[in-house]
Amino acid sequence: MVKHVELARRNKQFTLTSWQTQNGWRPVSMARADDVYFWDANGKRYLDWSSQLVNVNIGHNNQQVIEAIQAQAAKLTYAMPSLATEPRARLGELLAEITPDGLTKSFFTLGGADAIENAMKIARLVTGRQKILTRYRAYHGGTFGAMSAGGDPRRLANEPGVPWIVRLHDPYAYRSPLYDGRTRDEGDQALIDQMAETIEYEGADNIAAVLLEGYSGTSGIIQGEEVYWRGVQQLCDQYGLLLIIDEVMSGYGRTGKWFGVNHYPWVKPDIIVMAKGLTSGYVPLGAVVVSEQIAAHFEENVLWAGLTYSAHALACAAAIANIQVYRQQDLIERSAKMGQVLRAGLVALAEKHPSVGDIRGTGLHQVIELVKNRDSREPFSPFNQPMTEPMQKVAALLLANGMSTFVKWNWIFCTPPLIINEAQIEEGLSIIDKALMLADAYTEG
Repeated sequence: MVKHVELARRNKQFTLTSWQTQNGWRPVSMARADDVYFWDANGKRYLDWSSQLVNVNIGHNNQQVIEAIQAQAAKLTYAMPSLATEPRARLGELLAEITPDGLTKSFFTLGGADAIENAMKIARLVTGRQKILTRYRAYHGGTFGAMSAGGDPRRLANEPGVPWIVRLHDPYAYRSPLYDGRTRDEGDQALIDQMAETIEYEGADNIAAVLLEGYSGTSGIIQGEEVYWRGVQQLCDQYGLLLIIDEVMSGYGRTGKWFGVNHYPWVKPDIIVMAKGLTSGYVPLGAVVVSEQIAAHFEENVLWAGLTYSAHALACAAAIANIQVYRQQDLIERSAKMGQVLRAGLVALAEKHPSVGDIRGTGLHQVIELVKNRDSREPFSPFNQPMTEPMQKVAALLLANGMSTFVKWNWIFCTPPLIINEAQIEEGLSIIDKALMLADAYTEG
């Protein structure tokens, strides 16, 4: 343990970590990584069941991407954003190809949070309106405006935040009272009716855009279905609101399609925001991809936005290589196929373990929700409260058995790299099986 302990000590002594007290930080070390695994400084192997931060979609140590980064570094690493480069042009072309019809131009950032910031800025500049509608159970990033836009309780430390965010309720069919006594479609429609009422109360002429995740992520993989998404599009059309789709987490094959919103082909985003799987984390990069109409607005109007590292040549080269890997290895289709394998395994675990209350998601983007009692649906850890002892023990057991993943409140996230195979999925399910046996001991009824 000496190497791991010493590495952890130096990290704690000289650096700060995010989203927790520094005294409470107990880091696992990471010395090297390959495929769907990484190893700590002492050589212990971990199955990367969360793709790090749900971003290493192509897996670790992909030589094609590494060689593309090396080749670009040998030619040009950085050009200021007012210059034209080949990687920037080629990546822009590729994004116009793979994003939904009508999206034509990209503004490049360093990650998801600053992409969200710029997407909201663009919507406000184009419309001349101020307000952005977002959901309570959503996460859009940790910068000031993006943190306000998210409904994740981490925003509360940032309050009051920016003043022009208006929040909507979520299609959380497992828990929302709007679904009590209703079918799923009826519950989704009730939410749309509520959204319409909110628009009327806030004044449609004051609202620039609706900002939604293409497929919900760390806020619980909580997703509306066809009635919900048709209703969102109809309201945007009716009131002339722009639709911003956050694909930072759900993009690049995570849900078995290029983007989460592709599950709803009638939805026509005006702006898509992306990061994470765009480069699979090999080099930081984000992007805001806008419609032809929005791009045309800035032909004669200033785009009041700028970043020193916008369109970074090295990052653009990494993204181009990533897209090539997705295509050449059929990773989008593979995610859908392996997602079916994962779902079948999760269903089998649910049948075996009374602690499993719900399973949600699609592709390689799924979550297990644990409960004390299936009838009452009482969670082990209430929303926006510290994790209770049962969930702490579940998280510790997963880690002890060689699995690295998110365990948040009463959720276990199952979001491995898209290159995962059936044997590796079975390996992960076996580790979760052991953790659920522990959770079962805390169930009631």
